[in-house]
Amino acid sequence: MSAIKIMALLLIIAGLLGLVYGSFSYTQETQEAKLGPFELTVKDKKTVNVPVWAGVAAVVVGGGLLLMASKKS
Repeated sequence: MSAIKIMALLLIIAGLLGLVYGSFSYTQETQEAKLGPFELTVKDKKTVNVPVWAGVAAVVVGGGLLLMASKKS
């Protein structure tokens, strides 16, 4: 399998996941203060929304790459 086909499949999968889930979250840990042997850390949970147009564009571009790669071989 060529690199273009692999990239196309990854784009299609990423686009479908973006359309199905719509957002993802992660935890960011920051060190606020260090007083001697004590450390104060803060964990912030952040959410990133994936726009619908980005998911659709990834699926369309991935499909186009897959069609182009299959026509060349």
